[in-house]
Amino acid sequence: MNYKIVADSSANMIAIEGVEFVSVPLKIITEEKEYVDDANLDVVQMIEDLKTVKGKTGTSCPNIAEWTDAFAGADVVFAITITSKLSGSYAAAVQAKNDCEEANPNQKIYVIDSLSAGPELELIARKIKQYVEEGLSAEEVYNKIEEYKKSTHTLFCLKSLNNLAKNGRVSWLAAKVVGILPLSIIGRANEGTIQPVHKALGEKKAIETLYKYMKENGFDGGIIKIAHCQGLESANRLKETIVAEYPNCEVEIDECKGLCSFYAEKGGLMIGYEGK
Repeated sequence: MNYKIVADSSANMIAIEGVEFVSVPLKIITEEKEYVDDANLDVVQMIEDLKTVKGKTGTSCPNIAEWTDAFAGADVVFAITITSKLSGSYAAAVQAKNDCEEANPNQKIYVIDSLSAGPELELIARKIKQYVEEGLSAEEVYNKIEEYKKSTHTLFCLKSLNNLAKNGRVSWLAAKVVGILPLSIIGRANEGTIQPVHKALGEKKAIETLYKYMKENGFDGGIIKIAHCQGLESANRLKETIVAEYPNCEVEIDECKGLCSFYAEKGGLMIGYEGK
């Protein structure tokens, strides 16, 4: 099976070893500038620029043509998108799928709504690769991935809500409170939407709360991906907490790329993990 994996850039990855992979960039938009979330983006500079933006900021999803270009050249494509509840990326990918399959009936494209963003999408992509290597048919891979999604989760720990406020996702009052206090907002992806679940004062309490919530919601030593936005120390503390109890647990730490940095902001974490 000649196949490739395609994901929009909310997946926070550029490549997957051993498989053809294409990242389709979302864009971060201010009144003055547009940042394309690809391998050429200077994420550090973008973060600094966004601190000075006074007006609204937002994001835009890949268009149909960009998805169509990404789908080219493979008999079977598995496409993973950011949650359809917060973006039009999924709808654009589905329309591109329909156009491509109409033009080439021998091509099969499976579009997967992650109902999430960030490291959880990488877990899904890795599992696709595993299933293909096990010899499953394309249809079997897709069906098993839809089941696998039920056992993957996303948590985030944010120290700033400014960009979410500028994007209309949270109130400015909430953003100001977090900005004044050493407060971390802990939340989860819930059926494709962002749901705050805890507040924690101080770094130590935030990591303890994150880990406690993970265990309460199915974590039992499965694979974990931690993405941080200039928060490597916090990511390492969480990793140390996890491996102290699960020494054989696979925990990987990456830096947030463009879109994930926009939402996580400086010091923020996004965690994708396998659970029950």
